[in-house]
Amino acid sequence: MKVINTMQNSAHNLPRILATLIYVTEGDRTLMLFRNKKVGDLHTQKYNGVGGKFELNESPLDCAKRELKEETGLTLERAVFKGHLLFPKFDKEKRDWLVFVYRVDKFSGELIDCNEGQLQWIDNNKLLQLPLWDGDIHFLPFIHQDLSFDGVFFYEDGHLKNHRLSIL
Repeated sequence: MKVINTMQNSAHNLPRILATLIYVTEGDRTLMLFRNKKVGDLHTQKYNGVGGKFELNESPLDCAKRELKEETGLTLERAVFKGHLLFPKFDKEKRDWLVFVYRVDKFSGELIDCNEGQLQWIDNNKLLQLPLWDGDIHFLPFIHQDLSFDGVFFYEDGHLKNHRLSIL
């Protein structure tokens, strides 16, 4: 049984979902997950990094390590913290999602068949041409740079309405 670690969001009295988003890089390529296998997936038919929700008592890095292993079969050997992203009222339950973003540039193991979609190595210069969440084009270029970021992305009905992104 999976236990999801959440924080109470006093603004609208719903739990805040804590999650990780991991971009694995190798040379001039980034591993992306085309979400096309899970019924009812919020991210269906979009490319995304791998990751997911925290389990009880996990740190952000612990969650990233576990999610990377579960979804890709890869073992995290070095991660670079890239930033925080807040997605207010993001899912169908209108919960806020607070996401910790990592770049993994050292790993071991072999890719597995992911039960959430197809894992694909994508050339970095083609990332922004993929079907992504609208907001991803604003922070993805910084994944491969020695910068970190903090952002808030406001979506309505799956479409980006507004955002704030600070480069740190």
